[in-house]
Amino acid sequence: MPKAPKITYTTLFADESIHPKYEAALKKFASTHLGKHYAMHIGAKEVRSAAGEFEHRSPIDTSIVVSYFPVGQREHAKQAIDAAKRAFPAWSGTPWRERVKILRRAAEIIDERKFEIAATITYEVGKNRLEALAEAWEAIDAINLYAKVMEDNKGYAKETEGGPGEHGKIIARPLGVWPVISPFNFPFMLANGMATGALLTGNTVVLKPTSEAPLTGLMLYKVYRDAGVPAGAVNFVTGPGPNFSVEFTENPDVAGITFTGSRVVGLGLYREFLTHQPYVKPILLELGSKNPAIITAKADLKKAVEGIVRAAYGYSGQKCSANSRVYVQSAVKDEFLDMLKARLESLKVQDPREKSAFMGPIINDSAMETFVRAVKEAKKDGGKVIFGGNVISKGDFSRGYYVQPTVVTGLPASHELFKRELFVPFLVVAEFADLDKAIDEANDTDYGLTAGIFSEDKKEVAKFMDKIQFGVVYANRSGGATTGAWPGPQSFVGWKASGSTGKGIGGPSYLLTFLREQSQTVVS
Repeated sequence: MPKAPKITYTTLFADESIHPKYEAALKKFASTHLGKHYAMHIGAKEVRSAAGEFEHRSPIDTSIVVSYFPVGQREHAKQAIDAAKRAFPAWSGTPWRERVKILRRAAEIIDERKFEIAATITYEVGKNRLEALAEAWEAIDAINLYAKVMEDNKGYAKETEGGPGEHGKIIARPLGVWPVISPFNFPFMLANGMATGALLTGNTVVLKPTSEAPLTGLMLYKVYRDAGVPAGAVNFVTGPGPNFSVEFTENPDVAGITFTGSRVVGLGLYREFLTHQPYVKPILLELGSKNPAIITAKADLKKAVEGIVRAAYGYSGQKCSANSRVYVQSAVKDEFLDMLKARLESLKVQDPREKSAFMGPIINDSAMETFVRAVKEAKKDGGKVIFGGNVISKGDFSRGYYVQPTVVTGLPASHELFKRELFVPFLVVAEFADLDKAIDEANDTDYGLTAGIFSEDKKEVAKFMDKIQFGVVYANRSGGATTGAWPGPQSFVGWKASGSTGKGIGGPSYLLTFLREQSQTVVS
């Protein structure tokens, strides 16, 4: 029997055979996993904490306790670094082809467990089934892409020719121990992307997931171990970030750090790491964005509306690639807004476990406060809420974190709500007369992750592509105006405050960020 079609963020389409399997995984998760107590894994040991445990409750319904995990302390960070350091000689000395084989086995295990992984993601962070399954499929494709890149580059070893009698080689070597700090919004894929990049190239890993999704992180850890990554080469710790960040940034045995999350936390790690280490070491940061979409008078408005809705409200606006500001040309502004409002009328906020769910909850109390504060700020400063703007708190939604998809007009493009990343389903719309001006306003931000344009004029699209200052850019993408990057076709790379390396996750250069070159010359 042929496999069901792969789900991606732009298709968000599932063969009907997928739904019974996902629903069976949901039922199994609810009956066998909810409320369980879990340990950290350091070296070959399961580790608890004298500081006790923290509980994580589902954003779908806060009466649901998803899991209990140890409140890890700085001492546990040190123990994990020590274990990773001890494991480094053997793992880095493992032939690269064997590491490729092990990581390819990890991709196979993810495929075998994708419904269980997706159910966990749904309960932990409130993703609907298609977004959650797409995340598992993306992780599979990311591993297989990196494995192929490793093979294509022959393990990053190249013979060179020098002077008379000189025989040379340029090889890339792993650096050592890497803490991998992952976020809640793609708790499986982003942790996997960072950790796989480190492991495949021969580094060892301390996996530190967000406390909003520790169980998904544990599932990834178990995938690696079951695939054959040795104990100590990958370690798993949990608890509040500050309990680990000082040790990660100050311990001289840390070779590099990779982090996806907020700009404030990421830049704090960056400064502390460079300050306390004895010499400059790599720190790989992906720090979100304030992503624009431009709609010109020559746009196909049906495409534009669907692309904006997918990008602004998919996973409730909690993607670092989410579209949060739109610039629409004056001639089509009213028509676009009418079509957008009509489309949003048909978009129901639902429990993400429901088959038809598109938009579910936001993640926590802090996100709710951000949403409410943004609506108040918009109204206070003369903005008009033309759709949404409310918290949903009645009936089945009373114990979760649910808000309406929201659209605000009437604010100047210089307003703070066009600048500040909110990470909630909140879209601001401004109009423009001249495309050059719109591009300037889109670029007027510290961030530079994703951006999109809708225009059927090839010259307008070319101008946008030439002048826009973002790392991942799209034209006429109804599957997501600014969202939906996939390993291979799109390298997910942030410019300016959105990233630190210029090498994109899911791209051909990503593995090089975990390596350093050595030039070897032997004279005969």
